[in-house]
Amino acid sequence: MAKAADIGSKRLISLAPARWIEWVTQIPDVEVRDIISSEFQWVSRESDVLVSAYTPQDGEFLVLNELQLRYTSAMPQRMRAYAALAEERYNKPTYPVLINILQPGPAVEIPNRYETNFRGLQARQDYHVINLWEVDAEIAFQQSLPSLIPFVPVLKGGNEESTVRQALQILRSDEQLNELEPLLAFFASFVLDIPLVQQIMRWDMAILHESPWYQQILQQGMQQGMQQGMQQGMQQGMQQGLLSGIALGLELKFGSPGLQLLPEIRAIEDVGRLEAIQQAIKTVNTLEELRQIYS
Repeated sequence: MAKAADIGSKRLISLAPARWIEWVTQIPDVEVRDIISSEFQWVSRESDVLVSAYTPQDGEFLVLNELQLRYTSAMPQRMRAYAALAEERYNKPTYPVLINILQPGPAVEIPNRYETNFRGLQARQDYHVINLWEVDAEIAFQQSLPSLIPFVPVLKGGNEESTVRQALQILRSDEQLNELEPLLAFFASFVLDIPLVQQIMRWDMAILHESPWYQQILQQGMQQGMQQGMQQGMQQGMQQGLLSGIALGLELKFGSPGLQLLPEIRAIEDVGRLEAIQQAIKTVNTLEELRQIYS
């Protein structure tokens, strides 16, 4: 049975930092010196990782890795700020990389630079963009990139049961990697039916709820609902935020059948009851158990 684990971006990259930096920069002779703190004075995030690197041609420089679960329009400005803060703090040139994990809708455009022009004053920050859904799943296996293995289900061609099983076998064959199983299960749940993921993993899917990625997507759902509901008042905003988080939780844990409860839950106006439902999703084993919470 897999164990719960807190798998953040820094832990993932530290599994094979040289291979990761070589992959994101496409510099074959890059040397990793250290994984350093990226907690700036006003920026403290789990998803960005700063790596000190070196090549004979470039000397010492920094690689800023920003792993974004879902791309947002705020990312260009954020990448500009992160790169500037890194350069100011460590006085080294910075190579920023934005790694987008889940594919957005077809109308979303993902730029590779930040640009502004205000009264003739121009600002620009280029950064390298890697969209994981455009990366061939075979790269994770062929190039010995253990940090990519948990993302296999959302890579190009990785949404097949056989490919997920291959990734799981690699994780379980290495004692250093087996803690990544919850993360593999989390991303597999986006492309395969939940019962099939449970069958492949052979453990209770509630384990993946310990993952910070799961918590992040629930939090994003709540924040989005809060923003959409602010115009209608704080109470309704909180209700909408909780409903968004509940919908995500139901889909991740129970798949499409879980969403059948949404009409009943949407009829609930009491914020306290909605909070209880959201918390209960983590622990209940069946939809009937969940229904008893609010019936």
